[in-house]
Amino acid sequence: MALELWTSPTPNGWKVNIMIEELIEVGIDVGPVEVRTIDLMKGEQFEDDFTERNPNQKIPTLRDGDRDVIESCAILQYLGEKHPSSLLPLDERKWDVLPWVYWQAANVGPVFGNKLSYTRYMDDVPDIKKEHPLERFNNEALRLVRVLDGKLGDNPWVCGDEFTIADIALYPWIRGWKWSKVNITNRPAVMEWVDRVRARPGVERGLGYGIPKEEIDQWSAERKARTAKGGSTIADNENIKDSIE
Repeated sequence: MALELWTSPTPNGWKVNIMIEELIEVGIDVGPVEVRTIDLMKGEQFEDDFTERNPNQKIPTLRDGDRDVIESCAILQYLGEKHPSSLLPLDERKWDVLPWVYWQAANVGPVFGNKLSYTRYMDDVPDIKKEHPLERFNNEALRLVRVLDGKLGDNPWVCGDEFTIADIALYPWIRGWKWSKVNITNRPAVMEWVDRVRARPGVERGLGYGIPKEEIDQWSAERKARTAKGGSTIADNENIKDSIE
């Protein structure tokens, strides 16, 4: 039975795409994978068939037989445990890896996501009201990059000599530092790590789900404008109010 992945080209979506391709890269037969690209701009994540699989109405969601797995980092762990490999050691070494996956979910994703929202998507909010959150989220993003820099040290990968799901979880958020306007250029170890991850063939393929090859690293002006417009809609407080009534 095929894996069914419902996703979209966002940092959380890229994580699972990359995981599937990296499993294939290490020689694991994951079987057929059916990918459905969810159009977030059209609100397809709120449709009944998506909500039945994922009550939180966020991409990605994975169906494996009778099981639906939600939350991108949980999906990474699920696939890592189902298909044992160096991406997730299943002995005591997994505790060198999993805390950094959770660190991404609890820290890097929310902080970079909030910095991105205030930087790119909240055009209707007066600049004076954005000053404090922009400074706060930027400073916290820089602090997290400093933590990552220290964790990398002289190692090629986040958890040492092996590429793992910790790298997969973190990379899609850090790679967008220009889009989020978080300056990481004074952290050469992080910059070099970004380049090393990007150079992996499995990462190349994973980033290409739902995106023309020529736009993997540089979106077209049209896609940027559409994403910014959609982001503004998603970030609008009125939409949040509607969802809780």
